[in-house]
Amino acid sequence: MSSFRFTVAQKIAAGYLLMVVFCLTAIIYALTALGDLTRRSEQLVIHEFPALVLSRDLSQSLLDLERLEKQLLILRDVSMVSLIDKRRAESDLIRRRLTSIPLQGRFDRIENLLTALDKARTKELALLAEQQWAEAEQHSAKVMTPLNDQLLKAIQQFRMQQEQLMDETLQSFSRDSGKAYSLTFFVAFAGIGLAALVAAGIMLKIHRAFARLTQATKAIAAGSFDYPIGLEGHDEFGRLARDFAEMEQKLRELQALNLDANPLTRLPGNLSIERELEGRIASGLPFAHIYVDLDYFKAYNDRYGYQCGSDIISQVGILIKEVVARLGNDQDMIGHIGGDDYVILSTPDRAEPLASEMIKQFDAVVPGFYSEQDRKVGYFKGQDRYGEEREFPLLSMSIAIVCSENLRNPSAEAIGRECAKMKEYLKKLPGSNYLIDRREKR
Repeated sequence: MSSFRFTVAQKIAAGYLLMVVFCLTAIIYALTALGDLTRRSEQLVIHEFPALVLSRDLSQSLLDLERLEKQLLILRDVSMVSLIDKRRAESDLIRRRLTSIPLQGRFDRIENLLTALDKARTKELALLAEQQWAEAEQHSAKVMTPLNDQLLKAIQQFRMQQEQLMDETLQSFSRDSGKAYSLTFFVAFAGIGLAALVAAGIMLKIHRAFARLTQATKAIAAGSFDYPIGLEGHDEFGRLARDFAEMEQKLRELQALNLDANPLTRLPGNLSIERELEGRIASGLPFAHIYVDLDYFKAYNDRYGYQCGSDIISQVGILIKEVVARLGNDQDMIGHIGGDDYVILSTPDRAEPLASEMIKQFDAVVPGFYSEQDRKVGYFKGQDRYGEEREFPLLSMSIAIVCSENLRNPSAEAIGRECAKMKEYLKKLPGSNYLIDRREKR
């Protein structure tokens, strides 16, 4: 029995057919992998990044709303209810935008807490409308505050989950594209071995595209958001390149949000302060939280105008930076919460010298902010927030200091509450003052 022999034409045809099969297999796999990467990148840009940003906005809105409610209970000014309603409407808008994003149940716990908080707030507003202040304060302490704390913690956990999810997604881009590149290259190389001239163009394109995408995903995972992919056209590679470019832009915007420096003082804002505070709490090392606030600033702003008020805020920021540079530590952080409120995170041994020197420097420059007439008499007359005429003294500085080592379970919320109580006490004292909470393990 004679063996079957291929003719040259049949060998060429068979080789060409094998090349087509190998190349088609490589192309189908590459397009499938690229399509999956495109889908995941679109999911990241369209859903996950907006969810992270909106959760941050919701947290800030809830903090503002809680602060307004506490101010209302302290001042007992029913006219502030309209401000609370406005803030509540803003929070509801952010909430609706968040719930419209498909998050696979990750937002359910927050949604339940928001619903419970809405019911509790409705009851509180009803008590306030009837001016039942004692019942409203009791309801706020026993119901509203615990619910707010639970909700803010749940949002923080959600944000951490979102950040982890995005980090894992970006890392998976690198792994999956590298894996796809290796397998595709092997299949294409096998086809090229049979028909190198025919398959050379396809292999070169796939190699170039995957090499660039692999490098781009690794660069993004490493935190570089300006890596040039260098792929153009209207095919899948070009579309994926444009998606990567959009994702890089979103990441740059997210990074800019994290670098939330105040435009007047160029000091880090709330997000940076919160991140640094949480980091120091997690480290377990003792630290001092120094809260700086200006007294009678609103009255000054009303009399001298917005620009003069902005100049003072800027000058105080410079003053604080100079004092911390001279008397603080290299690792100290200065933050600007907003308006006339500042925060310094230092070590307990530096807290009192810093507070004393800041008050000394501030009191020395304050008279220069006033007209000669106001400076001579030491005060000016104006209307307070209730429309009553009263005398407002020169600006003063109140500094509340809380040390983490004095707290049994230090947290950002606990430190904030203690600072608020101390600040309320300090504002009742004449002139500039600082107060250190020396109570132990409370």
